[in-house]
Amino acid sequence: MESHEVLRKAFAKTSPKAIAADLGVSLSLVYKWAEKQSEDGSGSRNPLDRLQKIVELSGDAGIVEWLCHENGGYFVYNPRSFREKGYEVLPATNEIVGQFSGLLQRIAESAADDSITADEAKAIRERWNKLKSYAEGFVRCCEEGDFEQMRRIPRPSEGPTRYGRE
Repeated sequence: MESHEVLRKAFAKTSPKAIAADLGVSLSLVYKWAEKQSEDGSGSRNPLDRLQKIVELSGDAGIVEWLCHENGGYFVYNPRSFREKGYEVLPATNEIVGQFSGLLQRIAESAADDSITADEAKAIRERWNKLKSYAEGFVRCCEEGDFEQMRRIPRPSEGPTRYGRE
């Protein structure tokens, strides 16, 4: 979905006139934000496009993280596809299980004294966010067919191999 479409959808839930008044901009500008920019002058570079450009130029997703936090959520990166030759499903699966195990261990260590401090909660949150991103990368690989090699992995009863490859 493009930025102008996101804004058009949001404006349908409220009054563009109220948005314009509250932001101190013209009503026509608010309406232009919800139009696709074109060479004939329709549309206008909207706040979402401008924020995206700031994130790109700075290389810092802090703006996105802040917006998510201010709206009751958390930002989770969708990592690029791994699509590397030789990237195998079993080691990737083991990595997810290992990272989840590490998270559970961190939680257990933190809760051992029947309380979790702010620093411990912060460490748990950081570990959880990293795990979510890693798992998202794994799912994307599955969706993109990176794990076609899975068919070549023998079942345990078929004898030992190194992840199905010689």
